[in-house]
Amino acid sequence: MVQFGSLRQLTLGSFVLALIPLIALLWQSQSDLAKVGKMTTLETRYVVDVVGDMQRLDGAVTALERSIRQFTVIRNEKVAALSDNALDQFAVAADNLCQALSVPATCDPLFEQLSQLSDYRNIEDQLLLNAYLASVSSSVTALRGEVENAIANRVKVQQDDLNAMQAKQAWSTAMLVSVSLLLILLGSQLIVNPVNKLKQIIRIVARQKGDLPPLSRHAPRELIDVEKDLHWLHDRLQQLEHIRTALLRHAAHELKTPLASIKEGCSLLSENVVGELNNAQQEVLSLLTGSTQRLNTLVEKLLDYNLLLQQAQPKHVQTQPKKLVDACLEDYALALQEREVIVNVDVDSAWIDEELFRRILDNLVSNAVAHGALGRPINVHIYQAGKFTVLDVANRGKKIPQSSVATLFEPFTRGAEPRNDNVIGTGLGLSIVADCARLMHGDVKVVDVDYADVCFRVTIPQQEK
Repeated sequence: MVQFGSLRQLTLGSFVLALIPLIALLWQSQSDLAKVGKMTTLETRYVVDVVGDMQRLDGAVTALERSIRQFTVIRNEKVAALSDNALDQFAVAADNLCQALSVPATCDPLFEQLSQLSDYRNIEDQLLLNAYLASVSSSVTALRGEVENAIANRVKVQQDDLNAMQAKQAWSTAMLVSVSLLLILLGSQLIVNPVNKLKQIIRIVARQKGDLPPLSRHAPRELIDVEKDLHWLHDRLQQLEHIRTALLRHAAHELKTPLASIKEGCSLLSENVVGELNNAQQEVLSLLTGSTQRLNTLVEKLLDYNLLLQQAQPKHVQTQPKKLVDACLEDYALALQEREVIVNVDVDSAWIDEELFRRILDNLVSNAVAHGALGRPINVHIYQAGKFTVLDVANRGKKIPQSSVATLFEPFTRGAEPRNDNVIGTGLGLSIVADCARLMHGDVKVVDVDYADVCFRVTIPQQEK
C-alpha cells in the first residue's frame, strides 16, 4: 500500500487526477471541432467551385448557341472567331466541371458532341446543326443534374461524418466523465475513510464503550495525527474515569465510618446516656443530627452513583410498574404528606430492569418534591407509546431555563434555584436517571406539557413479543 503524504497533497493529487480525463475530453473536443471546421471549409469550397463551374457552363452554352446561330445567318469570319472563342470557353468550363464531378458517363458524350459541333463551318444542314445544339443542351442539363446529385451526396456524407463524430464524442464524453467521477470518488474515499474512522473513534470515546481500532497506516499525515491524539485522549479519559470511580468509592467508604460514629454519638446524647441536656444543648444536638442525616444521604447518593457506573448490563424482566410506583411513593410518604400525587399507570406490565426503573422513580420523585411548588400536585404517568414504555413525572413550579437543559443530566450539575428542603444536593440525581435510562437503551428529556410547568419523560424500548 502507498503511504499518503499530507492532506493537501492528497487533495491536490486527487484533483489533478480527476482533471486528466476532462483535459483529454477537452483536447478531443477541440480536435473534432477543428476537423469539423476543416471539413466544412472544404465542402463549402467544393460546392462553390462546382456551382460556379456550372454557372459558367450555362453561360458558355448560351453564348455558344447564340454565336453559332449568328454564324449560320451571317457567315462572317468575325462571327466565326466569336463562335470559336465560345467553343473554347465552353470546353474549358465543361472540362473543369467534369474533373470536379468525375462522371465520365455524362462528360464523354458531351465532349463527343462538342467535337461534332466544332465543325460548324461545314454543316450546311440546319436540322443537323439544331440536333447538335440540342444534344449539347441536353448533356448540359444532364450535367446540371449530376451537379445536384454530387452536392446532395457530399451533404449526406458530411452529415454522416458529423453524426459519427457526435456519437464518438458522446461515447468519449461518457467514458471520460465516468473515469473522472471514479477518480473523484476514489480520491474522496481516501479522505472519507479516515474521517469516518475518526468519527467512529470519537463515538467510542464519547460513549466509553468498546475498544479503539488500531492506528491507520495509509491515511494523510494530519488525520493520522488527529487519530493519535484521540487515542491519547481515550487513554487519558479512561485514567480519569478510573480515578473518579476510585475517588468516589474510597471517599464514600471512608466517610461512612466516621459518619456512623457521629450518628451513634448523637443517638447516645439524645437518649441522655451521658447526662441530661439543657434546651440549648438539645437544639445544637438537633441541628447536628439533621446535618448528619443529610450527610448520610449525600454519601448514599455517591455510593449509588458509583454502583451505577460499575453496572454493565441491565437485567430486564416482565414486571408491573404500578407496584414499583406504589413502593416508591410509600418510601416518600413523609415528604409527600402535604402533596397530592396523581398516579396514572396505563400499562399492566413492562419489560424493564426493576432496580434501574426504581432508581429512576426515586430520583425523579425526589427532584419533584425538592423543586416543585409547595402544596401543588405531582403527576406520575406511565403509558405505552408504540414500542416504548414512557414514564412522565411532572410538577408545578418555576420552569427550567432552556439554557440549562443541555447540561441538566450531566454529573454534579446542580440547579440554580434553592431546594424546598434547603439541602445542598450532589447534582447526581438527574445524572443517575439518565444513566439508568441509557443502560436500558432508553433516554430521558425535559418536555413541555399543558398540565404542569416541568415534566421529565423517560422512554424505554420494549422487547417485541
